[in-house]
Amino acid sequence: MVEVSQLTKFYADFQAIKGVSFTAHKGETLGFLGPNGAGKTTTMRIITGFMPATMGSVKVDGFDTVSDPIEVRRRIGYLPENPPLYSDMRVTSYLRFVGRIKGVPKKRIDAAVDEVLGMCALTHVASHLIRHLSRGYRQRVGLAQALVHDPPVLILDEPTIGLDPKQIIEIRGLIKTLSQKRTVILSTHILPEVSQVCDKVVIINAGRVVVEERLSELTQGGSLEEVFLRYISEEEAEAGAAEAGETRVS
Repeated sequence: MVEVSQLTKFYADFQAIKGVSFTAHKGETLGFLGPNGAGKTTTMRIITGFMPATMGSVKVDGFDTVSDPIEVRRRIGYLPENPPLYSDMRVTSYLRFVGRIKGVPKKRIDAAVDEVLGMCALTHVASHLIRHLSRGYRQRVGLAQALVHDPPVLILDEPTIGLDPKQIIEIRGLIKTLSQKRTVILSTHILPEVSQVCDKVVIINAGRVVVEERLSELTQGGSLEEVFLRYISEEEAEAGAAEAGETRVS
C-alpha cells in the first residue's frame, strides 16, 4: 500500500506540487493522470525517494520515505520515463548487476534474473547488448530491472511513451499481469492507457489533485476523456477566478 499525504514541493519560488494526497492498495493499478507539466514526475520522484518533498509524507507498506528510506526502496520497483540502462552491457549481465545493487541474495540472483527475463519476454535477447535492442525491448529491460528484487510496489512513469502501437499493446498487457499481486502506480498523460489498465484514477492539474476515484465510478457519466476535460477545465476556471480576485484585492 502507498499512502501519499499533503505533498508539497518548491523549486526556489516555484511551487510544483501543492498538497498532493492519495492512496493505492495492493492488487490495484492507480492511474496518475494529468497534462504535461502538471506535477506527475515530481510526485513520482518523491514517492520513490529520488528527491525530498518540501512538506508532506509518503508511506510504503507503513514505512516512511524520510525516516525509513532503505526499507521503502526495498519495496519499490521504479521505471522512470527514461530507463537507467547501460547500453554497453548485455541484458543478463545488466540485470544481475541491478539485482546485486538492490540486495537480491547471491544464491538467488540467477533465479531472479531468469524469472524477470521470462516475465518480460526477454529470454531470447538475454545475451544481446542493450544498445542493439529496439525501443520496445529496452523498455522491457527497464521493467525487468524494476522487478528483479520482486517489489510489492511498482511505479511506472510514462511506460509506453515513444513506442509503436504493437509495443504499446504488449507493455499494457504486461502491466495488467504485474498488477495482480502488486500495487501499481502508472503516471501518464495518455487517457487510453488509464482506461485499459487502471482500477482507480487520480487526476492532477497545476500541482493539485482535482479528483481521486475508482475508474468505474468516475466514468459513469461519460468517457474518461470527457471527465478529464471537465475536471481540468473546472480547475483552471477556479484558479483563474482566484487569481483575478487576488489582483482586485491588491
